[in-house]
Amino acid sequence: MAFWNRRKPIEAPHHHQELKRTLSWPHLVALGVGAIVGAGIYALIGQGAGMAGPGVIVSFGVAGLVCACAALCYAELATMMPASGSAYTYSYSALGELVGWIVGWALILEYSVVVSAVAVGWSGYASGLLTGWGIDVPQMLPFGEIAGHAMHFNPLAVFIIFVVAGLLVLGTRESAWVNSALVVLKIAALILFLVIALPAFDISHFTPFAPFGWGSTPTQTGTNTGIMAAAAVMFFAFYGFDAVSTAAEETKNPGRDLAIGIVGSMLICTLLYMAVGAAAIGAMDFRGFAASGEPIALIVRSLDQPEAAAVIGGVASIAIPTVILAFLYGQTRIFYVMARDGLLPRSWARVHSKLGTPVIMTIFTAIVCSALAGLLTLGEIASLANAGTLAAFIAVAVSLMVLRRREPNLERPFRTPLAWIVAPAAILGCLYLFSSLNSGTIERFFIWMAIGIPVYLLWGSHKSALAQKAG
Repeated sequence: MAFWNRRKPIEAPHHHQELKRTLSWPHLVALGVGAIVGAGIYALIGQGAGMAGPGVIVSFGVAGLVCACAALCYAELATMMPASGSAYTYSYSALGELVGWIVGWALILEYSVVVSAVAVGWSGYASGLLTGWGIDVPQMLPFGEIAGHAMHFNPLAVFIIFVVAGLLVLGTRESAWVNSALVVLKIAALILFLVIALPAFDISHFTPFAPFGWGSTPTQTGTNTGIMAAAAVMFFAFYGFDAVSTAAEETKNPGRDLAIGIVGSMLICTLLYMAVGAAAIGAMDFRGFAASGEPIALIVRSLDQPEAAAVIGGVASIAIPTVILAFLYGQTRIFYVMARDGLLPRSWARVHSKLGTPVIMTIFTAIVCSALAGLLTLGEIASLANAGTLAAFIAVAVSLMVLRRREPNLERPFRTPLAWIVAPAAILGCLYLFSSLNSGTIERFFIWMAIGIPVYLLWGSHKSALAQKAG
């Protein structure tokens, strides 16, 4: 059989179940909220306001709507195929090995750079917090340049990546409980912000509502402005829900719990984001916090609440690592499944006999992300991560429609409502947001794809489990 026709069978992977089933729906909701609520709302809201003005609220709504359509598609496929691997697994089963590889390659881009970028963003909060305690830890240590690119080492970013990796190595259940506790802290900090900001709400701050237009307009600096341009970046603040689907093989009741985790975390975060965005602009003219790396804390300080600002900044320093945990977890599971399928070296799929976690894969992923953390910033990486994610979301929506036609009688514990409206809406929305990214981001995405396809043709197409079986 030609490689483009090879498809994984759609079945629960009980015959090779090695990961421990320890998670229930509260863990999954917390995992999703932990991945979604993080640097996107704590830091990127300023960048989004600078691109869209008060219309950033619409940007949040558009990004949230597209993600909600994609989340409903994820929920159906995740309960049909309760296997790790997320969009990679669904595409492999529905669309074939080559498309599955392309989607997996896009997810590697998404997860790796998000872990690195958020670690760098966290290091800024942590460095400021430590300085306030009289501990001087430099955020960046320069050590020359390569091909004109300044090189630097970020000790705090590397530190937090390995702390989170160590937690994941110890066990998924232990990681989930720590994540749940930190998620409660993050939500409490944002509620504190709403309590302080809403009494200072000034409706005049919303005029003009769309100072940079409703679409996506390129600027001379190579960036884009407008409400849809901001939506393409604010998308970064929503899509952590797909990390929930990577936990399928470690979920006690995947047929029920995965749908609750995916849809529940999206609903909670969309409402919270729009409330925080409206409160932020109502409390301060968007120009006042558009360039800030800590807009939420800045707004609170401007309202003569320095103690509350310190609390919010401290919570961000403590709780933002939940984003790193969720995405590092997702990355290791995608690597794990791709290796188990033979598309990556099979030795990467080894699970520790006592811990029940892929220790080698987790450490390797931490090393890769730590190396990237010295080169990338949150502002640079949000758009690039979005490109990989938008490609994966499109593949998931297409997979849902293909399987509805090809396998109409398969058991679907969760069925996407209005599937023939929701799935096309997800595809069209993702395509539009992709086109709203700046040209440099789109170019780098296709360069990454141009690297990945030869890797598959030279290795995966011959080494995959299905290729070996056919041979």
